[in-house]
Amino acid sequence: MGDAATDLMSFVASLGGDRQLRVEENLGAGFVRLRVAEAERRQAKHDIRCVEDAVIELLRNARDAGASHLYVASSREGDERTITVIDDGDGIPEGMHERIFDARVTSKLDTMRMDRWGVHGRGMALYSVKENAKVARVVASAPGLGTSIKMVADVTSLRERADQSTWPVMAVDYKSGGNQMRGPHNIIRTCAEFALEEHDTCEVYLGSPAELVATARRRVRISRANAVALLQQDLDDLPLLQRLVAAADARELSNVATSLGLDLSERTAQRIIVGEIKPLRSVYSVLTKPHAVATTDVDLTRDQRSIRFTPKDLEAFREVVAQDFETLAERYYLTLAADPVVRVRNGKVTVTFEVVELD
Repeated sequence: MGDAATDLMSFVASLGGDRQLRVEENLGAGFVRLRVAEAERRQAKHDIRCVEDAVIELLRNARDAGASHLYVASSREGDERTITVIDDGDGIPEGMHERIFDARVTSKLDTMRMDRWGVHGRGMALYSVKENAKVARVVASAPGLGTSIKMVADVTSLRERADQSTWPVMAVDYKSGGNQMRGPHNIIRTCAEFALEEHDTCEVYLGSPAELVATARRRVRISRANAVALLQQDLDDLPLLQRLVAAADARELSNVATSLGLDLSERTAQRIIVGEIKPLRSVYSVLTKPHAVATTDVDLTRDQRSIRFTPKDLEAFREVVAQDFETLAERYYLTLAADPVVRVRNGKVTVTFEVVELD
């Protein structure tokens, strides 16, 4: 019946009836009253103007579902950005997996919330995400087990910031006396701002699917009750994040991760199990805890001081030293907080590695 109704609306629109489908009342002099569905669609397009807007809505949605741990997987292939958010919140009944993306559907009838990003709890957040994304769906969820929501966006239509690798830094605002976050307004900064704002209630991890699986296996604990019950039940009965911990081998870990929206090959799963892929620190920890800075200098003496490197060659050099730094990173449990910075001045090439220690 739903498909038939959609086909009928498309047929009417093709005959010039699209205006009638969008307008409830013609008020004259060029004024009309829009139908509710059309007004909602326009609001949804306004609410989500870039990928970063969609990410903050997914984070707020998980927070309002009572989540205390949020795992955000971000990856891009071609023109498609994929975001998967897994939380340990209240969960969603199976019969509501599709309905939560309808306009005005919410479980927060009496708890509409105002935060720094505006009003939340109107039942429009997930609707807005779906209206602007190619794909928005619940991958896995059940009451009490948490939720995994996956979004795929075409970045040629729903734009994202060009720089998606740079972490923001905290600097002192001497006018106000407080801290100020600086850096591109990318997905990382979106998660950072949320993590700082909600650090009393939510812990956020951000990385690739493989990094998040490695992090979950290191940081998530299976309760004693669930550990005992696991001997008699299927992994699907465990909370989502605990399933990653309970997976016994690479094949099972790959299958579990994929079932949660984290595409993971069996080979990568094996690398996680043997410890080749290191766990992440929380976004809040990376931003607020002191970290080491390693530098290396190359002296350009005398005649070499006149050398001018091309941006292309400096970029190639930056990529090489970033790869070489992995030797130290693996041995001393470090990770780069941002891409190496290459500076040429006063007869020297200086490479700065901003690093953080893994817990």
